[in-house]
Amino acid sequence: MVDEQQGVPAVRAIGLRRVYGDVVALERLSLDVWPGEFFTMLGPSGSGKTTTLRMIAGFRTSRLGRARA
Repeated sequence: MVDEQQGVPAVRAIGLRRVYGDVVALERLSLDVWPGEFFTMLGPSGSGKTTTLRMIAGFRTSRLGRARA
């Protein structure tokens, strides 16, 4: 549970990087999503949207950076 009084984001990703073989899916992605904020990710196929969500949820790992929800 996020405490809004302390100014802590509901979702935070810092410097995420994910590589599949020779393909870099994410490179230094950082973002904060604040409680009550409407957030969406738009982009073409293969741009890293699903990879980002899977890393935030903990289904994928990053050798660099960190994510939490």
